[in-house]
Amino acid sequence: MADSFDIIVIGGGPAGYPAAIRAAQNGLSVACIDEWKNHDGSAAFGGTCLNAGCIPSKALLESTELYHRAHAEFAVHGIRTSGVEMDIAAMQKRKADIVRNMTGGILALFKAAGVTPLQGHGRLLPGRQVEFTPHEGEKRTLSAKHVVLASGSVPVELKVAPFDGRRVIDSWGALELASVPKRLGVIGAGVIGLELGSVWRRLGSEVVVLEAMDSFLSIADQQLAREALKALKKTGLDIRTGAKVTGATVKGKEVVVTYTDARNPDKAEQSLSVDTLIVAVGRRPFTGGLLAEGAGIALDERGFIKVDDHCRTGVEGVWAVGDVVRGPMLAHKGKEEGVMVADLIAGRYGHINYDVIPSVIYTAPEIAWVGQTEEQVKASGRAYKTGVFPFLASGRARAMEAAGGFAKVIADKDSDTILGVHIIGPLAGELIAEAVLALEYKATAEDLQRTIHAHPTLSEAVHEAALAADRRAIDSLNR
Repeated sequence: MADSFDIIVIGGGPAGYPAAIRAAQNGLSVACIDEWKNHDGSAAFGGTCLNAGCIPSKALLESTELYHRAHAEFAVHGIRTSGVEMDIAAMQKRKADIVRNMTGGILALFKAAGVTPLQGHGRLLPGRQVEFTPHEGEKRTLSAKHVVLASGSVPVELKVAPFDGRRVIDSWGALELASVPKRLGVIGAGVIGLELGSVWRRLGSEVVVLEAMDSFLSIADQQLAREALKALKKTGLDIRTGAKVTGATVKGKEVVVTYTDARNPDKAEQSLSVDTLIVAVGRRPFTGGLLAEGAGIALDERGFIKVDDHCRTGVEGVWAVGDVVRGPMLAHKGKEEGVMVADLIAGRYGHINYDVIPSVIYTAPEIAWVGQTEEQVKASGRAYKTGVFPFLASGRARAMEAAGGFAKVIADKDSDTILGVHIIGPLAGELIAEAVLALEYKATAEDLQRTIHAHPTLSEAVHEAALAADRRAIDSLNR
């Protein structure tokens, strides 16, 4: 193995491995270091996303949604079923197989691109040197013209509800459960909490979600959030906002959770007994063991590596991307940052429009948005217009037995420029891509209105929402 590279990437997750591949495509010599180990001790690339986040959670969401539909929906289609059961072990094996194939695919991509994969711990030393400690073997010092830090993030642990790996677990633990808890508590009604709560609710758990914020999905458009809360409660999720957890005590085979209720401040502290408690209150940047003394990398007050708009740190030749830097902790944001940095290093053009990063929650119904919320536009004082189209008026959605939710378009009243798009309904995570493209190209509502959408499709909802912004919708009463 060479001791010197053009680029060394520390971190092989969704920000790091694309950076390494693009750098190799640009003709540079590249090594990518990653220290991930699974519960069975096996090493793997892909970081949290592929091993314990995005991919395994979607596998479980898909399996449990099919199970739920078999019980609750198939009869409407004329499909008669009886005795449908979920084999949890088989479900978990399928998930594990998908993860293994995906992470193994990264090694295949590295080989094809000419990236040197290094499994072990990487630490930045002064002078763009990297200390590499393999899982097996002796420590080595490598050097590079450029170093890209992509060490990712880890779950936030609450002092009042510390993880024990059995009864009080993080998001990874929630993906590995071997049986369905009768009573499940979830702290945090964000993306992770809602998705994990949905998985186990569909399989029969009594799920209570405790959210400290008074409002639900405060980061989303509030019309969208209200619809989401109503829809998710219909699925059986017991979502309690304004519930600040004050403690979690393991007592035998249960966890007693105490919390205050902001809606009833004079009421005594509440308690909840569950079999398993998932703590999903967010993630924090991971820099443990990443930076040697004298490396010169600055962190902000929340532990993020300080970077400029193009992910340069204050140290020449050292860059940082993904969850370890400012901005939303989203795999696609990290991926594009990694690609941008690799192109900039190679002397190519690189840029990210941070105002046009989509967000998706893969519950049923799916929730997705991009751009500004109505609340943000209103606060700016800008004159605006909105158009909303309900999936109830979509023939395709009705045929799918998925007629809940809507698509919403917000546009500047004077220039007609689209400012934000918000969707709750079937395949919202796929539909949002058209909106992202529209915002990237600064499209107007009229541009969407004049774009022909195939019929019958779900994408017509976006088309009709754009028409509704000018009260010209054809297939709804929002005129």
